[in-house]
Amino acid sequence: LTIREPEQLAPHVMEGIDPEFTAKAKPGDLIVAGKNFGCGSSRETAPAAIKAFGIGCVIAVSFARIFLRNSINIALPILESPEAAREIREGDLVTVDVSAGTILDETTGKRYRATPFLPFLQEMMAAGGLINYARKRLGLA
Repeated sequence: LTIREPEQLAPHVMEGIDPEFTAKAKPGDLIVAGKNFGCGSSRETAPAAIKAFGIGCVIAVSFARIFLRNSINIALPILESPEAAREIREGDLVTVDVSAGTILDETTGKRYRATPFLPFLQEMMAAGGLINYARKRLGLA
């Protein structure tokens, strides 16, 4: 059986690390992770499933390069912030501005910085990903 639709994979997001993840998490929640998040994920399947589940943003120390690119291609908000990834705790209320690269942990009051994406990548994400961005740029949307 091959599952290709992100919505079919969404109920299984992160189950290899935390089998209860989808029972605890809800749309709009964030994933806060360590180094090289997404390593081993060579297709858009993993970020697409995370997005289909409704995760609002992934904050990590660092991302595997292909996961980062696939996330941008499908407009899954991600931010690299080693300090935020180390300090934010499960249950903290966090506000993120991806375009400015700012993260506020409202629970602790601590602010973090992440490098925002270049303007054209922000446009791509605002358009809903690479395909929508290309269609818009080519006048096909």
